[in-house]
Amino acid sequence: MSDLGTPWRVAAFVAALAVVLAASVGIGRAVGPVDAEPAEHAAGAEHGSAGHDSHDAGGSEESKTAAAVAGLSTSAAGYTLALADDRLAPGRRTLALTVTGPDGAAVTAYDVQHEKELHLVVVRRDLTGFQHVHPVLDRATGEWTVDVDLTPGAWRVVADLDPADGDPVVLGTDLLVSGPQQPVDIGAQRLADSVDGYDVTLGGSLVAGAETELSLTVSRDGEPVTDLQPYLGAYGHLVAMRAGDLGYLHVHPEDGAPGPAISFHTAFPDPGAYRLFLDFRHGGEVHTATFTVHVGEGHGHDGGHDEGGSGHDH
Repeated sequence: MSDLGTPWRVAAFVAALAVVLAASVGIGRAVGPVDAEPAEHAAGAEHGSAGHDSHDAGGSEESKTAAAVAGLSTSAAGYTLALADDRLAPGRRTLALTVTGPDGAAVTAYDVQHEKELHLVVVRRDLTGFQHVHPVLDRATGEWTVDVDLTPGAWRVVADLDPADGDPVVLGTDLLVSGPQQPVDIGAQRLADSVDGYDVTLGGSLVAGAETELSLTVSRDGEPVTDLQPYLGAYGHLVAMRAGDLGYLHVHPEDGAPGPAISFHTAFPDPGAYRLFLDFRHGGEVHTATFTVHVGEGHGHDGGHDEGGSGHDH
């Protein structure tokens, strides 16, 4: 009986291990990859095509689609993002980070993009707590620092930069904040937001794989806002992040009037849920409006109304 018992025990152990591995794969798919960049997206990031789109609305649909999947990896094109501490306590904290180059040394020289050398997005993995900040560089050490507000949970830190000796690149890494976590579901589609007394609505075609124009309209007390102020060289900045893996897209608007509408050209790479954050400046202050969109399959036609578009297509 003892000779037969050992094979049975081994078989039972293997079966149990298979169940655990299957559960782990399911959890990974639900949360999204951590510091993993799909092969089909890596090429775009390696050549610096991801991240900030230019004001020029030209450019191919393919390049705009590639730009929609940046920030999924800590390393790209020879550059690597590292946090001084990837575990912090909640509250107002100083975030310190360094970017190393192909030679392994900290990068200390950057070209300016939209009036800043580094654009940093810090957002919780459930797409709450969004902050678009601009750290200060210690040119002697290559370390960037900035104060951010953190709540318990898993966060994503995305750095959008242009090294002086290389091409623009977007890098992302994870930050864990201690304490009881209360993840928030992304929820239903939401194409309007009210922030600081302003009402902002989002319109446009919400289908994947095709160039689309998004129009964001700003009003206050029922009246259109027609005197938006430039912020970082534009009347608005739009960051889109894909739920799950937090694929990142930072788009800038067409040149146009200072409101009430701000238009952006972009392309959603895949169907699914996205969170959009619009930064705009008025009255000397920067305000951030937040939207949730559920992007549908592209079928060769304008699906904006089919997917709950607000009817503000242009």
